[in-house]
Amino acid sequence: MSAPAPLARRAAAEAVGTAALVAVVVGSGIQATGLTRDVGVQLLANSLATVFGLGVLIALLGSVSGAHFNPVVTLAAWFAGRRTGDGPSPQEVAAYVPAQITGAIGGAVLADAMFARPLAQWSTHDRSAGHLWLGEVVATAGLVWLIFGLARAGRAHLAPVAVASYIGAAYWFTSSTSFANPAVTIGRAFTDTFAGIAPASVAPFLAAQLAGAAAGLALVAVTFGRQTPVPGDEVVVPHGEQQLSAPARPAEESTVSS
Repeated sequence: MSAPAPLARRAAAEAVGTAALVAVVVGSGIQATGLTRDVGVQLLANSLATVFGLGVLIALLGSVSGAHFNPVVTLAAWFAGRRTGDGPSPQEVAAYVPAQITGAIGGAVLADAMFARPLAQWSTHDRSAGHLWLGEVVATAGLVWLIFGLARAGRAHLAPVAVASYIGAAYWFTSSTSFANPAVTIGRAFTDTFAGIAPASVAPFLAAQLAGAAAGLALVAVTFGRQTPVPGDEVVVPHGEQQLSAPARPAEESTVSS
């Protein structure tokens, strides 16, 4: 098992990764609305770009920081591992969450800049409705269930494809189009474009996402129990360490036969 990267480097990876994710979400939304007036096609373009971008970012930065890019994932990892020491420490949480939020805001501003839009303009896209909040609970619960369920099943190496695929699907089966991320929600308040969310709508979304995270952890406990992750799989763990795909072989067994 390799040593974890320094905390400053991991926090930087979380900031840059979250910024890139929000730039993909916001930028693809701007591009889509400029190419077509069909809202369905706009959402399709936005969701596809998000799927591809998120998968690439998880694959790229997973071994550095765990590729959370999401405060509820960081907090859920801390909560799930607080007794065993497997999750991030309070110090790591305190570094990750502000980095994710700052990165998300920067990503929204960057996307607006790339398309010559006003920088840091508050969104006017109101998303205040009970069914949207329920959609966020469902979207976030499913995301947390997936991430921690994969780890429990020893299949965390599938996270780049599985998590990106889930978010792409949740764009379409949830009423809220699956923000499922407090940092991304805050960042998207800074852009008055297709992907934006009005500042007044942010707080209820954050509350729904936290509730969804709790529900997701409950689903993990119900469906996988309290066992630890299965050994022998390539797993990116919350500290940014990487477990090898197979345990090291003893020296006397490592010689390749001719």
